[in-house]
Amino acid sequence: MLIVRILAACAALLGLAVGAARVHAAEPAPLPPVVVYAPSPCLSCIDWADHLRKAGFEVTVRETESANMPRLKRWLNVPGGLESLLTATVGGYFIEGNVPVEDILQLLKEKPRARGLAVPGLPRGAPGREQSNPTCETACTILDNAGQERDIRREPFDTLLVAPDGRTSIFARH
Repeated sequence: MLIVRILAACAALLGLAVGAARVHAAEPAPLPPVVVYAPSPCLSCIDWADHLRKAGFEVTVRETESANMPRLKRWLNVPGGLESLLTATVGGYFIEGNVPVEDILQLLKEKPRARGLAVPGLPRGAPGREQSNPTCETACTILDNAGQERDIRREPFDTLLVAPDGRTSIFARH
């Protein structure tokens, strides 16, 4: 009888250990910190950083003199034709421009051999570059209020994956 109780207790402990391991394994890995290098003042850069924070990233914004941004981009090996206003680093990759958080999360999940992601220029509608339209939950349009009529415009853009050799491929279309 004592042996049965001991075996039952061991089985119960083993069940607890397995259950604890499952709970621990189900926890998502913490997101790596993001460092954003941006000229000051840059409201678009601040809005983009907030876009990342809403997704759970810990973001540090480092105001960088505009004159020092080209040197920083060269140091991070950002190809010249892909440059934008802001540059960030996360998980060993560079992020150039207003890259959507979904693309960054996908990059961190897949972990491809690459330098990073880039959204060249400053496309309207990219995170941090949108002006919210109440009819679009994702702020995918821009209202041009220059005239009397409200003109809704959408500017499609691509997120590019930058390979180790500097070649690019389309990572996502927006």
